Amino acid sequence: MNRKLYIVSTPIGNYEDITLRAIRILKQVDFVICEEFKEARRLLSKLNISKELFSINEHNENENVDEIILKLAEGKSAALISDCGTPLFSDPGHLLVQSAIQSRIEVVPIPGVSSILAALVGSGINFEKFYYYGWLSPKKDIRKNQLLDLKRRKEVIVLMDTPYRLRTLLEDVTKLWSKNVPVVLAYELTKEKEKFYRGTCAEVFGLAVKENLKGEFVLIVNNK
Repeated sequence: MNRKLYIVSTPIGNYEDITLRAIRILKQVDFVICEEFKEARRLLSKLNISKELFSINEHNENENVDEIILKLAEGKSAALISDCGTPLFSDPGHLLVQSAIQSRIEVVPIPGVSSILAALVGSGINFEKFYYYGWLSPKKDIRKNQLLDLKRRKEVIVLMDTPYRLRTLLEDVTKLWSKNVPVVLAYELTKEKEKFYRGTCAEVFGLAVKENLKGEFVLIVNNK
């Protein structure tokens, strides 16, 4: 396992979703690179694993990458995890992976849970082709232009955002896109409150307000 950086997918809510291979890798590597120590410690504790942790997030990635690459170049192995799901989707770590490749350190993906694919396969939408846009800008004017640009794409579009902007996103799509555009809201995937809300954007927005939804989500807009 010397000089290897493993990109390890972890559960998005239900700890039973972790793969046997992911557990083995987390046990064998020399150290783990995470977003937040609290989330990483919670997962590793659940798996009865104790490892040295290094943090990489939006605030410190530039400063911490060199130290991590040096440890890997010396013959160590590491696992990169995000707070949940598959790393690098709207998560830090891209600079680390690029630096590892440039330093001829082997990068090994360990597949597993992805909220995007879980949402798509449970949506009931034909998604042989889809457009993953990810997170919109929190800035109102930029967000508006992004949605208007997306409106012109005639395909299945996948959007994500923070829980506290769930209803704002649905409201923005209803106003700037169309209240009748079909959507699927995949809510709290793999958790006890998991639910798929299907209908027009206006209908789903109404349910989100009525039920006071504030959890993790993926929004799929069927703009075909």
